Amino acid sequence: MAAACGSDEEALIVYSGRSEDLIGPLLEEFTATTGTPVAARYGQSADLALLIQQEGERSPADVFISQSPGAVGLLSGEGSLKQLSEDTTSLVGEPYRNGSGYWVGLSGRVRVLVYNSELVPTGELPASVFDLVDDRYRGRVALAPANGSFQDFVTGMREIHGDEATQDWLDGMERNDSPTYANNSSIVQAVGRGEVDMGLVNHYYNLRALNEDPSLSSVNHFFGDVGSLVIITAGAVPASSDRSEQAEELLRYLLSRQAQVFLADGTFEYPLALGDAGPAGLPSLAALDATTYDFETLSGGLLKTKEMIDASGLEEP
Repeated sequence: MAAACGSDEEALIVYSGRSEDLIGPLLEEFTATTGTPVAARYGQSADLALLIQQEGERSPADVFISQSPGAVGLLSGEGSLKQLSEDTTSLVGEPYRNGSGYWVGLSGRVRVLVYNSELVPTGELPASVFDLVDDRYRGRVALAPANGSFQDFVTGMREIHGDEATQDWLDGMERNDSPTYANNSSIVQAVGRGEVDMGLVNHYYNLRALNEDPSLSSVNHFFGDVGSLVIITAGAVPASSDRSEQAEELLRYLLSRQAQVFLADGTFEYPLALGDAGPAGLPSLAALDATTYDFETLSGGLLKTKEMIDASGLEEP
């Protein structure tokens, strides 16, 4: 448990599937603004959801920040989350919150193909993510099969194209000797140094890398299909929490203009409480065809998705 401020005994306990460098500054600012200390436990969203599930009524978690709706959907489906007030859920548009009020979207990311422009001519870029199983991409497209966003992307593909087509794609990527990495950052770094030609990641990882080193040859390519799925970070209050008022205060802070501008300017994510516009130079959410899928459906099927990825043979490095 990493404490953002104060002792664990008095702190609001946050289980966060977002990494400390992304969410930690906002938790610290919340404490500075409200005086409420926060202690955060960081980990993979799916693992934290399963931990909350196992802890049951004994869970100390007051807030669950999930990298995706998949993990909160697992909990809301079994009654492990508290219903949020309309004061909280109404801060974002209907597509980006749970219809029954059990979770609310905090920010958005878009799946892209990051590529090294010195190694990949634009004429070789695929129009569809399904093209990546072709022989011409053998060994050239990096994946992070254990990453929560990759798993949500696969769940989105299942919802839009069905399990059979999705399993065929997963199997095809494994047969194509797709190199695997631990996470999005590792893929972007590998593409930037020319270790691998391309990789499937969230859009903002490459923007952050370019912000630090504009000389990098890594470029984001947006697909015209599910390959550029929009995925949201979601916030929820576990049913075990006895500090719902303070927990929702934190969620509302994360949806405040101050926090949303920080996400857009500092981490290059889409600020869901500020409309469809994204960071400078990125297409609006409304312009992305893949926003038409149902977030509620994406919230289900996490365990089945993990089984399908395992069945394909794609493995974490």
